[in-house]
Amino acid sequence: MMSKSTTYIANLLKTCIDKKSHISGKLIHAHILRLGLYDDTFLSNRLIELYNKCCQINTARHLFDQMPHKNIYSCNAMLSAYCKSSKLEDAYLLFDEMPERNEVSWNTLISALVRNGMAEKAVGVYRGMKWEGFVPTHFTLASVVSACGMMGDVKCGRGEHCVAIKIGLDENVYVGNALLSMYAKCGCIGDAVKAFEDLVEPNEVSFTAMMGVLAETDQVEEALKMFRLMYRIGISVDSISLSCVLGVFSRSGIGNTTGLLGNAHGRLIHGLIIRLGFEKDLHLGNSLLDMYAKTRDMESAEAVFNSLPQVSNVSWNVMIGGYGQDYQIGKALDYMQMMKEYGFEADEVTHVNMLAACIKSGNVETARKIFSNMACPSLVSWNAMLSGYFQDEKFKEAIKLFREMQFRNVQADRTTLAIILNSCAVLGLFEWGKAVHCTCIKGLNHTDIYVGSGLIGLYSKCNQADVAKSIFDRMPGRDIVCWNSMIAGLSLNSLDKEAFNLFKQMMGKGLYPTQFSYATILSSCAKSSSVPQGRQVHTQIVKDGVVNDVYVGSALIDMYSKCGEVHEARVFFDTMPFKNTITWNEMIHGYAQNGCGDKAIDLYNEMIQSGEKLDGITFLAVLTACSHSGLVDHGIAIFNSMQSEHGVEPLSDHYTCMIDTLGRAGRFHEIEVLVDKMPCKDDPIVWEVLLSSCRFHDNVTLARRAADALFSLDPKNSAPYVLLANMYSSLGRWDEVKYVRDMMSKKSIVKNPGYSWLEHKNEKQHMVNHYSYMEMPDSEASLMIVPECSHANCCNIVKTKTDKRSITSASPALIIGGILGVIQALLLISLAELALIIVVVIDSYKLNPAQQYLELKSLGAPTVLSHWLCKGISLGCALLVISATDIDFLNIVGTIHKLEFLVSNKFISAAAAVGTGPSAWFLPSSLQLGYNVLEGILEMMLMSPPHYQFSATQPINALAFVFDGVSLGASIFDMQYIVCWLNFSAVQIVNYLESFHTGRGNVCPCNLASQNDFHMKRSGTN
Repeated sequence: MMSKSTTYIANLLKTCIDKKSHISGKLIHAHILRLGLYDDTFLSNRLIELYNKCCQINTARHLFDQMPHKNIYSCNAMLSAYCKSSKLEDAYLLFDEMPERNEVSWNTLISALVRNGMAEKAVGVYRGMKWEGFVPTHFTLASVVSACGMMGDVKCGRGEHCVAIKIGLDENVYVGNALLSMYAKCGCIGDAVKAFEDLVEPNEVSFTAMMGVLAETDQVEEALKMFRLMYRIGISVDSISLSCVLGVFSRSGIGNTTGLLGNAHGRLIHGLIIRLGFEKDLHLGNSLLDMYAKTRDMESAEAVFNSLPQVSNVSWNVMIGGYGQDYQIGKALDYMQMMKEYGFEADEVTHVNMLAACIKSGNVETARKIFSNMACPSLVSWNAMLSGYFQDEKFKEAIKLFREMQFRNVQADRTTLAIILNSCAVLGLFEWGKAVHCTCIKGLNHTDIYVGSGLIGLYSKCNQADVAKSIFDRMPGRDIVCWNSMIAGLSLNSLDKEAFNLFKQMMGKGLYPTQFSYATILSSCAKSSSVPQGRQVHTQIVKDGVVNDVYVGSALIDMYSKCGEVHEARVFFDTMPFKNTITWNEMIHGYAQNGCGDKAIDLYNEMIQSGEKLDGITFLAVLTACSHSGLVDHGIAIFNSMQSEHGVEPLSDHYTCMIDTLGRAGRFHEIEVLVDKMPCKDDPIVWEVLLSSCRFHDNVTLARRAADALFSLDPKNSAPYVLLANMYSSLGRWDEVKYVRDMMSKKSIVKNPGYSWLEHKNEKQHMVNHYSYMEMPDSEASLMIVPECSHANCCNIVKTKTDKRSITSASPALIIGGILGVIQALLLISLAELALIIVVVIDSYKLNPAQQYLELKSLGAPTVLSHWLCKGISLGCALLVISATDIDFLNIVGTIHKLEFLVSNKFISAAAAVGTGPSAWFLPSSLQLGYNVLEGILEMMLMSPPHYQFSATQPINALAFVFDGVSLGASIFDMQYIVCWLNFSAVQIVNYLESFHTGRGNVCPCNLASQNDFHMKRSGTN
């Protein structure tokens, strides 16, 4: 039992604790020592509590160590001191050294860990508490449930909810509030509402938390009703609860769109604040400023600011940030200046708000000046400045600032690295990007989803799709942004099939595609002209309920239009409930792409009548439609109305389109007038289009002017050289052709290969053609087009530029020859009989149509017609092979393409070279003898390939040529055996036959395996 003096001293210490009177407490401590009461445990515990309250942790620890007799209250008091001062390591050590612990000890440590964001450790300590047999109290459960909310672990939270029900604490208001907050943070809104409804006596914390849940789900009206209910049932409404309500309306984001509903709610709360007499409260005043600023009602915010009896840095920062969000950069600068004049020092938040204001208004230079005046900018300021440069497309400046950041030893975070990686990707700075990648690895940021997305974008845009895919596959966690980046990267590198497969894989993992996801994959379908895949995506869009989204709808219109399904595009366009400028532009452009000029103009007029704003892309689309459809006068009228009627300044693309329109019509005088007045004379595309038009109409003077402009603007571009050479060759001006060729050789100009593909049954065949020019020794030779193989030592096959009229005129011969080829293949008639049939057909045909396409004077009509007949026989046999064997359709297309190469050759000696040699190898033994005879007959003609010619006075040679064509047809027919036996593709066999053009057996290694491989396969050897 304590004495009266001890009780009196204890009461004095309690008064000092309540008043946080450190000096008085020390005087009492000295009095205790003079009285010899230093060994009194009760008084020592009170002294520890006093020093703890006055933040004198070291003094409290010294007193604790000097105590001769410690009890559990002493340890708990010291533990509480450590926890309140956030010295958690010392708290852990003391907790482990405690001889005994009670519920207070466990609760003190658990709550301290939760307050300091160490949720996982808090849950671990809680499990230890249960292991030692302690039953959690409502304080324990409230802390642990809050920790589950911080971790986002709803499973753990539900487990503690069950514990609360089991021990009867589920109706406790503290536990209930913690459960409500936990479910809300984990996104379980329904469970949060249920937890609120289960509360027997909800308090102001319960109502405030519930209002926050409703606001986060955009149920602001319901949140306002909740506040009214709280006020009506008599729950105390103080400045803190009112500030929380204003924060709910500020976070709702309604003011960011219309500003009307959020502002109306805020005004209601403002009126209540005045009614309750809280209008002078600084904290509440700052909340009002924030609410008005976020609803973009800066006039009301300024009125509140001026009415406050005192303001703080927070008040100034809110006003500066609000004006910045409202694009009033001048006002924001004025408030920053006034802030300094009134004696307030600008802090980090001030500078960040000011930077954000300048960047949002596009005033990056002012932002840079503010940034340069900052003595020690934080990482947030660096990132804000980098973001400003990136948004303003000043990517080089962003990289320079990043280098400065590194020199100042500022550690980059994931935001910094993502911005720099994207800047390097846009500029194509691959080596720089790899260096930043190394920085990411050193800082252990390479596994972050934001940095990972930036790395994927970098490597994809630098044509390193395989590296991007490797990074994507190694990422430990991937959100929708990462998937979108990878899909876009594959599409960018023309890996459309892989992009579609990855999109399906993303769907299989339960991720919901965003607008960007759908737009990217639809663009990929459009590039590959894959209508079935596009329709699959369309079905998924309908299923996900985003079909009415204008951006997704615009992507669908673009996909259908580029795939040639313009009718489906228009049907979808008409069903869209909402349309914007992009939607209209896509539909007009779709008509333009498909040659529907009249419909494009009609839709353009509808767009004007609808009141939708026209932009430069609108005019580009409709002008393209006029160009492709020959609507020259309409195009001129629309072009002239751009600036005068619609206020749209014509750009280089519009001038290019108009030049193309006038050029197609041959109106070069108007083109010259337009070129002289256009402001964009340094755009190479304009001159290239002009040169193409001049080449079509043989306008040499203007073509030279366009070519000279291109030579200076884009010296490495092969297009002007090719166009100019083609024009000169069509005019027979071979000296100029040679001059252009010499220029190309001197400047090492190489024409880029053409690229095309064909899809059948989900298989895609890619075809690349690479052309260069060679000079013929004959002065009368035409310009030759030579397909070049990319492999070393590959043969070049000479192909003469073909007159389209020749092929067209030969159609009857091709038809007759095809029929004869089928007859030969079906009946296997004798060669003599077939030769007789051909001679009769030649004689009865009278040869008159053949005269229309003869260009080589040394060739007689019978020879030419027999040439076409034999080619027709070959094609007929090939078509029979197609129907009789299981050759893939894509290889068939390649076969016909190669045969067309043979058909179009005016040097008819090629047929003999192709047909004779392989026939002895491929045919069955029953026909071997007859073809050996043919090979002997034609042997002497193969001594001087490939440019020998027949004369009309040599009928025996003409007949031999007919037989040679028959041998080609029969050998192709026998492919059915070769394909089944050797597993060769038709493309490979035709390539092998084609090789005889250049000397009988010179096989191109890129088109067929080596000849040794061929002989091994023929003999059945593996």
